Amino acid sequence: MKLKGEKISMLTAYDFSMAGILDSAGVDVLLVGDSASNVMAGHETTLPITLDQMIYHGASVVRAIKRALVVVDLPFGSYQGNSSEALRSAIRIMKETGAHAVKMEGGAEIKDSVIRILSAGVPVMGHLGLTPQSIYKFGTYTVRAKEEEEAQKLIEDALILEQCGCFAIVLEKIPSSLAKIVSERLTIPVIGIGAGPFVDGQVLVTHDLLGITNQFKPRFLRKYADLYGIITEAVSHYVEDVKRKDFPSEYEAY
Repeated sequence: MKLKGEKISMLTAYDFSMAGILDSAGVDVLLVGDSASNVMAGHETTLPITLDQMIYHGASVVRAIKRALVVVDLPFGSYQGNSSEALRSAIRIMKETGAHAVKMEGGAEIKDSVIRILSAGVPVMGHLGLTPQSIYKFGTYTVRAKEEEEAQKLIEDALILEQCGCFAIVLEKIPSSLAKIVSERLTIPVIGIGAGPFVDGQVLVTHDLLGITNQFKPRFLRKYADLYGIITEAVSHYVEDVKRKDFPSEYEAY
């Protein structure tokens, strides 16, 4: 798709029902993101979600898809320790979910783990820029790599990940000019979130795109629906019908 100049669409999915809808709507890649920690479990960060929980979400998504590529995040603590642990985690995800690839945050510091996982035949997608698993290191969710030193390291890390054998890389919340440089330097696809229009594809959190998480309003997010309002109205109507004994009607009873 990169060679043909065809942009890649990617969205998050955490459950069977939503994954089926996204797959049938034509999304190219479904990411079972550790953002499930935020949008599904209500945690402040992505750090608390476990490998077992990621496997549960991954398996639920895979059972729904017929055509999309499914990538599952390796959660915090499942690969940073050593390459052997990283390989065990990746193998568990592949065996127990049926997914097609894993995603990992970081560059040179996780090189050994990436190589070890790839050597076992597991495809790896990289993730650079704002890496949410390192939020306590950054201290903020602001744009990364605005300074020359950090930008240069990001480019070097991207090249390292490509050389290791990653099939694609996500760039999160970095200047669009830097994302353009990385996308042009790499032969593998670069997927952006808050990284501007000059990359090979885009990814968003589905709950944000659909307006379910109505309080989250970053600059890079375009909301395509207001499901928070639609669902609230529908449920309120249901409650009203129950209270006034309008539901169920005689027709809706057996």
